[in-house]
Amino acid sequence: MALKHLILLCFFTSYLKSLTAVSNSSFTFKNFGQNSSFDSVLSLYGGAKVVNDGQSLQLTTGRVIYKNPIKFYSGTPQKLVSFETYFEFSMTSGSRNGDGFVFVVFSGRDDLFDGNGSFGVSNRDGVKFLSVEFDTLMDDKYGDINGNHVGIDLSSFVSLKVVNLSSVDLGLNSDTRLQVWIDYEAGSRRLEVRVNKFGENRPLGPLLFGQIDITKIWPENDGFFVGLSSFNGNSSQIFNLYSWSFKTRQQPDWMHSEPLDPVSFKGKGKEIKVHKENDCVLWIVSALILGVGLGALGSFVGMLMWTVFAKRRPIAPEEYAVKPVVDEKSLSK
Repeated sequence: MALKHLILLCFFTSYLKSLTAVSNSSFTFKNFGQNSSFDSVLSLYGGAKVVNDGQSLQLTTGRVIYKNPIKFYSGTPQKLVSFETYFEFSMTSGSRNGDGFVFVVFSGRDDLFDGNGSFGVSNRDGVKFLSVEFDTLMDDKYGDINGNHVGIDLSSFVSLKVVNLSSVDLGLNSDTRLQVWIDYEAGSRRLEVRVNKFGENRPLGPLLFGQIDITKIWPENDGFFVGLSSFNGNSSQIFNLYSWSFKTRQQPDWMHSEPLDPVSFKGKGKEIKVHKENDCVLWIVSALILGVGLGALGSFVGMLMWTVFAKRRPIAPEEYAVKPVVDEKSLSK
């Protein structure tokens, strides 16, 4: 019993350690009212402004940027940084669709933003960024599939991955309040995007995902920034942001450092190397194997003893019927 409790304690200690890894940067704004502290955390640019008594930010032609730079590696020893973000928004369109908006990750060393570029982001060569676009304008030069799609972009608005939102009964320009979850797992280098109507649950599976290695995009580890940027061009499109949260976390020690997408291994015909886990996990596995082995051995010995002793019966001499003694004298009378 003590061994069982020790194993459970070691397992939950490792699990809770991963959950309580120090968060490098985080914020949560459920509204942007005058009493909130968003001015010390977020910066507004262009035409971005607080509207509806702080109930929302209007980013029709503007952007909101998190002020603090985020390192790709953090802690001692240094570990990769993962992040997750969540926001709620709605968009309406008048006579002509605008570009929509993007969630963008960029380096402070790059002059990323240009008021005349798509989504307000510069199209100059050499500018590096990672973005998730919520595109409401079909642009042939980028190979857009329609004016209602979500795409993952890497330093170009020719998307690496794209999905038609109409296929899941969602519309960006429908004035419907939508919610978005974007997760980047540093261990697997996997970016996942989920979208659903406001009030609905977070989808179990991602709407789309892509393998992105941020450390190869910005190897200097000078830090990156995150923000939301919108540009409506000459349209009357309005983009409202109702809430926004962001959180980073360190990569747990036990997390696999290779891509977790099974498709990436298909057809390669190579042996998949198994990386060593931490000592606690190895100890747990070893203890479980030892416990199973000892249990099997104990069962075998018990069955053997039962076979040898329990089924044996004591050997007793066979009882013969006692023959009566005949008195010959009585017979002769």
